[in-house]
Amino acid sequence: MHEYSIAYDIYTTARRAALDNGAKGVKRVYVDVGKMAMVNPEQVEFLFNIIIEDDPLFSGTRLSCRDVEARTRCSCGYEGSERFVCPRCGKLPEIVAGMEIVVTNVEIEVDEE
Repeated sequence: MHEYSIAYDIYTTARRAALDNGAKGVKRVYVDVGKMAMVNPEQVEFLFNIIIEDDPLFSGTRLSCRDVEARTRCSCGYEGSERFVCPRCGKLPEIVAGMEIVVTNVEIEVDEE
């Protein structure tokens, strides 16, 4: 159940960003989830909502997950989405995107002064 630790890391990252920027509330947290990350985004969202339950800074916060397709590159020059066998040379291509889980944006509320 590594989804819990991922949800907790998203929470701490968003909390730190919010506090560093003087937020009075967090409205939405945007996360890119690679399709090769072996993570269930619905489970992460569910656990995130449990984690933020008692934090008033996160009252009403929404988590938005965006799927990131896998992208690969091969030493022969191929770049594309084939993950297992390079269609040009038959080698195993290197995965260059689609394995990440990244907080891309934290939408916050601040006091107007």
